[in-house]
Amino acid sequence: MTKLLSDFAIGEKGVIVKVSGEGKIRRRLFDMGVTPQAEVLLRKKAPLGDPLEVTIRGYELTLRKDEAVCVEVEVK
Repeated sequence: MTKLLSDFAIGEKGVIVKVSGEGKIRRRLFDMGVTPQAEVLLRKKAPLGDPLEVTIRGYELTLRKDEAVCVEVEVK
């Protein structure tokens, strides 16, 4: 089952399938290591759901919700 990273619950894991978005957002995600086949874990969410803290490639990364909505993940 695939879902967007922005829809993940805390503690949920998955493997990135696709990174969409345009121009700067997509480039920024790739530069931070958010690429297909990378394993991702949602660690924390801010009270209003923005930003999200994820663990990817062994480090913690904070993403805004508008960035997380561009990441499609296969849930484990």
